[in-house]
Amino acid sequence: MTIHTQLRNLGLFDARVPRYTSYPTAPHFSTDLTATQVSSWMTHLDPSVPISLYVHVPFCRRLCWFCACRTQGTSTLSPVAAYIETLKLELKLVKNRLPEGIQIGHLHWGGGTPTLLDAGMIADLTAAIKDVAPFAPNYEFSVEIDPNEIDDDRLDALAQAGMNRASIGVQDFDPEIQNTIGRLQTYEVTKAAVDGLRARGIKSLNADILYGLPGQTRERIADSVNKLLSLSPDRVALFGYAHVPWVARRQSMIPTDALPTPQERLELFNVARDLFAMDGYADIGIDHFARHGDGLEIAARSGKLRRNFQGYTDDKCQTMIGVGASSIAKYADGYAQNAPATSDYQKRVRAGELPISKGHAFTAEDHLRGRIIEALMCDFRVDYRDLAARFGLNQFDFDAFAASVDAAFPKMLKVSQATIKIREHARPLTRMIARHFDTYAMAQAQHSSAV
Repeated sequence: MTIHTQLRNLGLFDARVPRYTSYPTAPHFSTDLTATQVSSWMTHLDPSVPISLYVHVPFCRRLCWFCACRTQGTSTLSPVAAYIETLKLELKLVKNRLPEGIQIGHLHWGGGTPTLLDAGMIADLTAAIKDVAPFAPNYEFSVEIDPNEIDDDRLDALAQAGMNRASIGVQDFDPEIQNTIGRLQTYEVTKAAVDGLRARGIKSLNADILYGLPGQTRERIADSVNKLLSLSPDRVALFGYAHVPWVARRQSMIPTDALPTPQERLELFNVARDLFAMDGYADIGIDHFARHGDGLEIAARSGKLRRNFQGYTDDKCQTMIGVGASSIAKYADGYAQNAPATSDYQKRVRAGELPISKGHAFTAEDHLRGRIIEALMCDFRVDYRDLAARFGLNQFDFDAFAASVDAAFPKMLKVSQATIKIREHARPLTRMIARHFDTYAMAQAQHSSAV
Protein backbone atom coordinates (compact mmCIF):
# COMPACT_ATOMS: atom_id res chain seq x y z
CA MET A 1 0.00 0.00 0.00
CA THR A 2 1.44 3.39 -0.99
CA ILE A 3 1.72 6.32 1.42
CA HIS A 4 -0.73 8.21 -0.79
CA THR A 5 -3.27 5.40 -0.35
CA GLN A 6 -2.72 5.29 3.41
CA LEU A 7 -3.29 9.04 3.68
CA ARG A 8 -6.46 8.73 1.62
CA ASN A 9 -7.75 5.86 3.73
CA LEU A 10 -7.20 7.91 6.87
CA GLY A 11 -9.41 10.65 5.43
CA LEU A 12 -6.81 13.29 4.58
CA PHE A 13 -8.46 14.26 1.30
CA ASP A 14 -11.94 14.59 2.78
CA ALA A 15 -11.40 16.17 6.18
CA ARG A 16 -11.80 19.79 7.20
CA VAL A 17 -9.97 20.66 10.39
CA PRO A 18 -8.77 23.76 12.25
CA ARG A 19 -5.41 25.33 11.51
CA TYR A 20 -4.79 25.39 15.28
CA THR A 21 -3.40 28.87 15.64
CA SER A 22 -5.19 28.78 19.00
CA TYR A 23 -6.75 26.26 21.37
CA PRO A 24 -9.63 26.29 21.73
CA THR A 25 -10.22 27.73 18.27
CA ALA A 26 -12.08 31.02 17.73
CA PRO A 27 -15.49 29.43 16.91
CA HIS A 28 -15.58 28.28 20.54
CA PHE A 29 -15.12 31.74 22.04
CA SER A 30 -18.04 32.81 24.23
CA THR A 31 -19.77 36.11 24.96
CA ASP A 32 -19.55 35.18 28.66
CA LEU A 33 -16.11 36.79 28.87
CA THR A 34 -16.35 40.38 30.13
CA ALA A 35 -14.23 43.48 29.67
CA THR A 36 -13.81 43.53 33.46
CA GLN A 37 -12.08 40.14 33.35
CA VAL A 38 -9.79 41.24 30.55
CA SER A 39 -8.98 44.47 32.36
CA SER A 40 -7.93 42.40 35.37
CA TRP A 41 -5.74 40.19 33.15
CA MET A 42 -3.95 43.31 31.87
CA THR A 43 -3.52 44.82 35.33
CA HIS A 44 -1.92 41.68 36.73
CA LEU A 45 0.70 41.21 34.01
CA ASP A 46 4.30 40.90 35.20
CA PRO A 47 5.96 44.22 34.26
CA SER A 48 9.35 42.53 33.96
CA VAL A 49 8.13 40.37 31.04
CA PRO A 50 7.73 42.07 27.62
CA ILE A 51 4.44 41.78 25.76
CA SER A 52 3.50 41.47 22.10
CA LEU A 53 1.15 43.98 20.56
CA TYR A 54 -0.95 43.26 17.48
CA VAL A 55 -2.55 46.18 15.62
CA HIS A 56 -5.35 45.35 13.17
CA VAL A 57 -6.14 47.65 10.23
CA PRO A 58 -9.26 46.21 8.52
CA PHE A 59 -9.23 48.35 5.35
CA CYS A 60 -8.18 47.59 1.78
CA ARG A 61 -8.14 49.68 -1.38
CA ARG A 62 -9.64 46.67 -3.11
CA LEU A 63 -11.03 43.38 -1.79
CA CYS A 64 -9.19 40.34 -3.13
CA TRP A 65 -11.64 37.55 -3.88
CA PHE A 66 -9.51 34.78 -2.34
CA CYS A 67 -9.21 36.48 1.04
CA ALA A 68 -11.32 35.32 4.01
CA CYS A 69 -10.05 37.99 6.41
CA ARG A 70 -12.51 40.43 7.94
CA THR A 71 -11.83 43.56 5.88
CA GLN A 72 -13.71 46.36 4.16
CA GLY A 73 -12.94 48.27 1.00
CA THR A 74 -12.45 52.02 0.87
CA SER A 75 -11.66 54.42 -1.95
CA THR A 76 -10.68 57.28 0.38
CA LEU A 77 -8.60 57.64 3.53
CA SER A 78 -11.29 59.41 5.56
CA PRO A 79 -12.67 56.23 7.25
CA VAL A 80 -9.10 55.08 7.84
CA ALA A 81 -8.21 58.38 9.53
CA ALA A 82 -11.25 58.08 11.81
CA TYR A 83 -10.30 54.51 12.62
CA ILE A 84 -6.73 55.52 13.53
CA GLU A 85 -8.14 58.06 16.00
CA THR A 86 -10.16 55.25 17.58
CA LEU A 87 -7.10 53.01 17.72
CA LYS A 88 -5.28 55.76 19.61
CA LEU A 89 -8.15 55.90 22.12
CA GLU A 90 -8.03 52.12 22.59
CA LEU A 91 -4.27 52.27 23.09
CA LYS A 92 -4.86 54.76 25.92
CA LEU A 93 -7.38 52.39 27.49
CA VAL A 94 -4.76 49.64 27.34
CA LYS A 95 -2.03 51.90 28.73
CA ASN A 96 -4.20 52.82 31.74
CA ARG A 97 -4.46 49.13 32.66
CA LEU A 98 -0.91 47.93 32.07
CA PRO A 99 1.54 47.82 34.99
CA GLU A 100 4.20 50.51 34.98
CA GLY A 101 7.51 49.49 33.46
CA ILE A 102 6.21 46.94 30.95
CA GLN A 103 7.85 46.88 27.50
CA ILE A 104 6.85 45.82 23.98
CA GLY A 105 8.97 42.95 22.71
CA HIS A 106 7.08 42.30 19.49
CA LEU A 107 4.86 44.61 17.45
CA HIS A 108 2.91 43.50 14.38
CA TRP A 109 0.60 45.49 12.10
CA GLY A 110 -1.81 43.31 10.16
CA GLY A 111 -4.95 43.65 8.15
CA GLY A 112 -6.44 44.36 5.79
CA THR A 113 -3.74 46.60 4.40
CA PRO A 114 -1.72 48.48 7.03
CA THR A 115 0.23 50.22 4.28
CA LEU A 116 -3.01 51.94 3.26
CA LEU A 117 -2.06 54.46 5.97
CA ASP A 118 -0.26 57.52 4.66
CA ALA A 119 3.10 58.62 6.08
CA GLY A 120 1.50 60.97 8.59
CA MET A 121 -0.85 58.29 9.91
CA ILE A 122 2.05 55.85 10.26
CA ALA A 123 4.01 58.34 12.36
CA ASP A 124 0.93 59.25 14.41
CA LEU A 125 0.02 55.64 15.18
CA THR A 126 3.61 54.74 16.04
CA ALA A 127 3.82 57.65 18.50
CA ALA A 128 0.62 56.46 20.18
CA ILE A 129 2.02 52.92 20.49
CA LYS A 130 5.30 54.13 21.97
CA ASP A 131 3.30 56.15 24.48
CA VAL A 132 1.76 52.90 25.75
CA ALA A 133 5.13 51.27 26.45
CA PRO A 134 8.68 51.52 25.12
CA PHE A 135 10.24 48.91 22.87
CA ALA A 136 12.27 46.24 24.65
CA PRO A 137 15.89 45.63 23.62
CA ASN A 138 16.04 43.40 20.53
CA TYR A 139 12.39 44.14 19.75
CA GLU A 140 10.77 43.08 16.49
CA PHE A 141 8.41 45.37 14.61
CA SER A 142 6.82 43.73 11.57
CA VAL A 143 4.29 45.08 9.09
CA GLU A 144 2.22 43.34 6.42
CA ILE A 145 2.98 45.17 3.17
CA ASP A 146 0.93 45.17 -0.02
CA PRO A 147 3.40 45.87 -2.87
CA ASN A 148 0.56 47.56 -4.77
CA GLU A 149 -0.04 49.89 -1.83
CA ILE A 150 3.38 51.27 -0.89
CA ASP A 151 5.56 54.18 -1.98
CA ASP A 152 8.75 55.94 -0.92
CA ASP A 153 7.04 58.20 1.62
CA ARG A 154 5.36 55.29 3.38
CA LEU A 155 8.53 53.17 3.26
CA ASP A 156 10.47 56.05 4.80
CA ALA A 157 7.83 56.51 7.50
CA LEU A 158 7.84 52.79 8.40
CA ALA A 159 11.64 52.70 8.57
CA GLN A 160 11.68 55.80 10.76
CA ALA A 161 9.02 54.24 12.98
CA GLY A 162 11.36 51.35 13.72
CA MET A 163 10.02 48.59 11.47
CA ASN A 164 12.70 45.90 11.15
CA ARG A 165 10.77 43.06 9.52
CA ALA A 166 8.40 43.17 6.57
CA SER A 167 5.86 40.60 5.41
CA ILE A 168 4.83 40.64 1.75
CA GLY A 169 1.85 38.79 0.31
CA VAL A 170 2.60 37.19 -3.05
CA GLN A 171 -0.11 34.50 -3.42
CA ASP A 172 0.90 33.61 -7.01
CA PHE A 173 2.75 35.39 -9.82
CA ASP A 174 0.77 33.86 -12.70
CA PRO A 175 -1.32 36.65 -14.33
CA GLU A 176 -4.20 34.33 -15.20
CA ILE A 177 -4.44 33.01 -11.64
CA GLN A 178 -4.14 36.53 -10.25
CA ASN A 179 -7.04 37.61 -12.42
CA THR A 180 -9.13 34.65 -11.24
CA ILE A 181 -8.57 35.44 -7.55
CA GLY A 182 -8.91 39.22 -7.92
CA ARG A 183 -5.32 40.01 -6.92
CA LEU A 184 -3.29 41.67 -9.66
CA GLN A 185 0.32 42.09 -8.56
CA THR A 186 3.20 41.78 -10.97
CA TYR A 187 6.61 40.38 -10.17
CA GLU A 188 8.11 43.77 -11.05
CA VAL A 189 5.89 45.60 -8.53
CA THR A 190 6.76 43.03 -5.86
CA LYS A 191 10.48 43.30 -6.57
CA ALA A 192 10.33 47.09 -6.40
CA ALA A 193 8.78 46.86 -2.92
CA VAL A 194 11.45 44.39 -1.79
CA ASP A 195 14.23 46.58 -3.18
CA GLY A 196 12.73 49.62 -1.46
CA LEU A 197 12.65 47.81 1.87
CA ARG A 198 16.22 46.62 1.61
CA ALA A 199 17.45 50.03 0.52
CA ARG A 200 16.13 51.32 3.87
CA GLY A 201 17.92 48.68 5.91
CA ILE A 202 14.97 46.32 6.37
CA LYS A 203 16.85 43.07 5.96
CA SER A 204 14.32 40.63 7.40
CA LEU A 205 11.67 39.68 4.87
CA ASN A 206 8.73 37.28 5.10
CA ALA A 207 6.63 36.26 2.12
CA ASP A 208 3.29 34.45 1.79
CA ILE A 209 2.43 32.26 -1.18
CA LEU A 210 -0.63 30.07 -1.73
CA TYR A 211 -1.18 26.60 -3.12
CA GLY A 212 -4.53 25.17 -4.11
CA LEU A 213 -5.59 28.20 -6.15
CA PRO A 214 -7.88 27.85 -9.17
CA GLY A 215 -5.93 26.98 -12.29
CA GLN A 216 -2.72 26.16 -10.44
CA THR A 217 -0.64 23.36 -11.94
CA ARG A 218 2.69 21.86 -10.98
CA GLU A 219 4.39 23.98 -13.65
CA ARG A 220 2.66 27.18 -12.65
CA ILE A 221 3.39 26.89 -8.95
CA ALA A 222 7.00 25.98 -9.72
CA ASP A 223 7.33 29.15 -11.79
CA SER A 224 5.86 31.29 -9.01
CA VAL A 225 8.07 29.72 -6.36
CA ASN A 226 11.19 30.24 -8.48
CA LYS A 227 10.26 33.90 -8.96
CA LEU A 228 9.77 34.24 -5.22
CA LEU A 229 13.12 32.59 -4.52
CA SER A 230 14.81 35.17 -6.74
CA LEU A 231 13.76 37.77 -4.13
CA SER A 232 15.56 35.77 -1.37
CA PRO A 233 13.00 36.05 1.44
CA ASP A 234 14.22 34.93 4.86
CA ARG A 235 10.95 33.16 5.62
CA VAL A 236 8.10 31.84 3.52
CA ALA A 237 4.61 30.77 4.53
CA LEU A 238 3.16 28.30 2.03
CA PHE A 239 -0.52 28.45 2.94
CA GLY A 240 -3.21 26.26 1.48
CA TYR A 241 -6.00 28.34 -0.04
CA ALA A 242 -9.13 27.85 2.07
CA HIS A 243 -12.23 28.02 -0.12
CA VAL A 244 -15.00 28.89 2.34
CA PRO A 245 -17.51 31.07 0.44
CA TRP A 246 -20.09 30.46 3.17
CA VAL A 247 -17.73 32.41 5.47
CA ALA A 248 -16.30 34.91 2.96
CA ARG A 249 -18.95 35.73 0.35
CA ARG A 250 -16.42 37.36 -1.98
CA GLN A 251 -14.97 33.88 -2.62
CA SER A 252 -18.12 33.08 -4.59
CA MET A 253 -16.41 35.03 -7.39
CA ILE A 254 -13.89 32.18 -7.68
CA PRO A 255 -14.94 29.30 -10.00
CA THR A 256 -15.09 26.12 -7.95
CA ASP A 257 -14.65 23.92 -11.01
CA ALA A 258 -11.15 25.37 -11.47
CA LEU A 259 -10.01 24.44 -7.96
CA PRO A 260 -7.50 21.59 -7.62
CA THR A 261 -8.68 18.38 -5.99
CA PRO A 262 -7.34 17.58 -2.50
CA GLN A 263 -4.93 15.08 -4.07
CA GLU A 264 -3.72 17.75 -6.49
CA ARG A 265 -3.35 20.22 -3.61
CA LEU A 266 -0.94 17.83 -1.92
CA GLU A 267 1.06 17.51 -5.14
CA LEU A 268 1.23 21.30 -5.48
CA PHE A 269 2.47 21.61 -1.91
CA ASN A 270 5.13 18.96 -2.51
CA VAL A 271 6.38 20.70 -5.66
CA ALA A 272 6.79 23.98 -3.78
CA ARG A 273 8.34 22.33 -0.72
CA ASP A 274 10.93 20.52 -2.85
CA LEU A 275 11.94 23.79 -4.51
CA PHE A 276 12.40 25.51 -1.16
CA ALA A 277 14.48 22.58 0.06
CA MET A 278 16.66 22.70 -3.07
CA ASP A 279 17.32 26.39 -2.38
CA GLY A 280 18.49 25.65 1.15
CA TYR A 281 15.39 26.48 3.17
CA ALA A 282 14.57 24.44 6.26
CA ASP A 283 11.07 23.03 6.80
CA ILE A 284 9.35 24.80 9.69
CA GLY A 285 6.23 23.10 10.99
CA ILE A 286 3.63 22.10 8.44
CA ASP A 287 3.80 25.02 6.01
CA HIS A 288 6.66 27.45 6.70
CA PHE A 289 10.23 27.59 5.43
CA ALA A 290 13.21 29.60 6.62
CA ARG A 291 16.83 30.14 5.72
CA HIS A 292 19.35 28.61 8.08
CA GLY A 293 20.27 31.10 10.77
CA ASP A 294 16.93 32.92 10.62
CA GLY A 295 15.24 33.27 14.00
CA LEU A 296 12.39 30.98 12.98
CA GLU A 297 14.81 28.25 11.90
CA ILE A 298 16.78 28.60 15.13
CA ALA A 299 13.60 28.39 17.18
CA ALA A 300 12.50 25.24 15.33
CA ARG A 301 15.92 23.63 15.70
CA SER A 302 16.11 24.41 19.42
CA GLY A 303 12.55 23.32 20.26
CA LYS A 304 11.35 26.88 20.91
CA LEU A 305 9.04 27.31 17.95
CA ARG A 306 5.59 28.61 18.86
CA ARG A 307 2.28 29.06 17.08
CA ASN A 308 -0.15 31.96 17.36
CA PHE A 309 -2.73 33.80 15.26
CA GLN A 310 -0.02 34.92 12.82
CA GLY A 311 1.13 31.31 12.31
CA TYR A 312 4.56 30.04 13.32
CA THR A 313 6.67 32.47 15.31
CA ASP A 314 9.84 32.82 17.33
CA ASP A 315 8.15 35.49 19.45
CA LYS A 316 9.10 34.75 23.07
CA CYS A 317 6.42 36.96 24.62
CA GLN A 318 3.80 35.03 26.55
CA THR A 319 1.14 37.75 26.27
CA MET A 320 -0.16 39.18 23.01
CA ILE A 321 -2.54 42.14 23.26
CA GLY A 322 -4.65 42.85 20.19
CA VAL A 323 -6.04 46.28 19.36
CA GLY A 324 -8.40 47.16 16.54
CA ALA A 325 -11.66 45.70 15.29
CA SER A 326 -11.83 41.86 15.50
CA SER A 327 -8.28 41.55 16.88
CA ILE A 328 -7.60 38.73 19.31
CA ALA A 329 -5.45 38.89 22.43
CA LYS A 330 -3.89 36.02 24.34
CA TYR A 331 -3.17 36.17 28.05
CA ALA A 332 -2.04 33.48 30.47
CA ASP A 333 -5.67 33.31 31.55
CA GLY A 334 -7.38 33.13 28.17
CA TYR A 335 -8.28 34.73 24.84
CA ALA A 336 -10.16 37.99 24.29
CA GLN A 337 -11.53 39.21 20.96
CA ASN A 338 -12.58 42.74 20.12
CA ALA A 339 -15.89 43.57 18.46
CA PRO A 340 -15.54 42.42 14.82
CA ALA A 341 -17.66 45.13 13.16
CA THR A 342 -15.72 48.37 12.74
CA SER A 343 -18.75 50.50 13.62
CA ASP A 344 -19.46 48.62 16.87
CA TYR A 345 -15.78 48.59 17.78
CA GLN A 346 -15.45 52.36 17.33
CA LYS A 347 -18.68 53.09 19.22
CA ARG A 348 -17.54 51.11 22.25
CA VAL A 349 -14.02 52.52 22.34
CA ARG A 350 -15.29 56.08 22.02
CA ALA A 351 -17.57 55.37 24.98
CA GLY A 352 -14.45 54.59 27.01
CA GLU A 353 -14.90 50.80 27.04
CA LEU A 354 -12.56 47.98 26.24
CA PRO A 355 -14.34 46.67 23.10
CA ILE A 356 -14.36 43.01 24.12
CA SER A 357 -17.05 41.00 22.34
CA LYS A 358 -16.13 37.44 23.24
CA GLY A 359 -13.31 35.21 24.40
CA HIS A 360 -12.43 32.22 26.49
CA ALA A 361 -11.02 31.73 29.98
CA PHE A 362 -8.65 28.76 30.04
CA THR A 363 -9.27 25.64 32.09
CA ALA A 364 -6.47 23.36 33.28
CA GLU A 365 -7.51 20.90 30.56
CA ASP A 366 -7.21 23.67 27.93
CA HIS A 367 -3.64 24.38 28.98
CA LEU A 368 -2.66 20.71 28.75
CA ARG A 369 -4.34 19.95 25.44
CA GLY A 370 -3.30 23.28 23.97
CA ARG A 371 0.33 22.44 24.69
CA ILE A 372 -0.04 18.97 23.15
CA ILE A 373 -1.53 20.46 19.99
CA GLU A 374 1.11 23.20 19.76
CA ALA A 375 3.91 20.65 20.22
CA LEU A 376 2.50 18.47 17.43
CA MET A 377 2.05 21.44 15.11
CA CYS A 378 5.52 22.86 15.81
CA ASP A 379 7.74 19.87 16.54
CA PHE A 380 5.74 16.84 15.28
CA ARG A 381 6.28 15.29 18.71
CA VAL A 382 5.01 15.42 22.25
CA ASP A 383 7.37 14.76 25.16
CA TYR A 384 6.09 13.21 28.36
CA ARG A 385 8.70 14.98 30.51
CA ASP A 386 7.55 18.37 29.20
CA LEU A 387 3.91 17.65 30.04
CA ALA A 388 4.81 16.20 33.43
CA ALA A 389 6.89 19.25 34.34
CA ARG A 390 4.32 21.78 33.13
CA PHE A 391 1.07 20.15 34.13
CA GLY A 392 1.87 17.25 36.43
CA LEU A 393 0.65 14.70 33.88
CA ASN A 394 1.26 11.16 35.09
CA GLN A 395 2.67 8.32 33.03
CA PHE A 396 -0.61 6.39 32.99
CA ASP A 397 -2.51 9.28 31.40
CA PHE A 398 0.27 9.93 28.88
CA ASP A 399 0.26 6.26 27.89
CA ALA A 400 -3.52 6.48 27.40
CA PHE A 401 -3.10 9.50 25.12
CA ALA A 402 -0.41 7.68 23.15
CA ALA A 403 -2.42 4.48 22.76
CA SER A 404 -5.54 6.33 21.65
CA VAL A 405 -3.89 8.42 18.94
CA ASP A 406 -1.76 5.48 17.75
CA ALA A 407 -4.89 3.40 17.27
CA ALA A 408 -6.57 6.22 15.33
CA PHE A 409 -3.61 6.67 12.97
CA PRO A 410 -2.01 3.24 12.51
CA LYS A 411 1.57 3.23 11.16
CA MET A 412 1.65 7.04 11.20
CA LEU A 413 3.17 7.52 14.64
CA LYS A 414 6.05 6.29 16.73
CA VAL A 415 5.03 6.09 20.37
CA SER A 416 6.84 5.18 23.55
CA GLN A 417 6.57 5.96 27.24
CA ALA A 418 8.61 9.10 26.55
CA THR A 419 7.24 10.52 23.30
CA ILE A 420 4.56 10.60 20.65
CA LYS A 421 6.18 11.32 17.28
CA ILE A 422 4.59 11.88 13.89
CA ARG A 423 6.56 9.93 11.29
CA GLU A 424 7.88 12.03 8.44
CA HIS A 425 5.66 10.45 5.81
CA ALA A 426 2.63 11.19 8.00
CA ARG A 427 3.22 14.94 8.39
CA PRO A 428 0.40 15.86 5.99
CA LEU A 429 -1.90 14.41 8.69
CA THR A 430 -0.58 16.71 11.43
CA ARG A 431 -3.70 18.88 11.76
CA MET A 432 -5.88 15.76 11.88
CA ILE A 433 -3.66 14.20 14.53
CA ALA A 434 -3.82 17.43 16.52
CA ARG A 435 -7.61 17.34 16.16
CA HIS A 436 -7.57 13.99 18.01
CA PHE A 437 -6.63 15.90 21.19
CA ASP A 438 -9.30 18.58 20.73
CA THR A 439 -12.25 17.96 23.04
CA TYR A 440 -14.45 20.74 21.62
CA ALA A 441 -17.24 19.87 19.20
CA MET A 442 -16.39 20.84 15.63
CA ALA A 443 -18.51 21.74 12.64
CA GLN A 444 -16.43 20.85 9.58
CA ALA A 445 -17.91 23.73 7.58
CA GLN A 446 -16.11 26.19 9.84
CA HIS A 447 -12.69 24.99 8.78
CA SER A 448 -10.45 24.53 5.76
CA SER A 449 -9.30 21.40 3.97
CA ALA A 450 -6.85 19.25 5.92
CA VAL A 451 -4.40 19.40 3.01
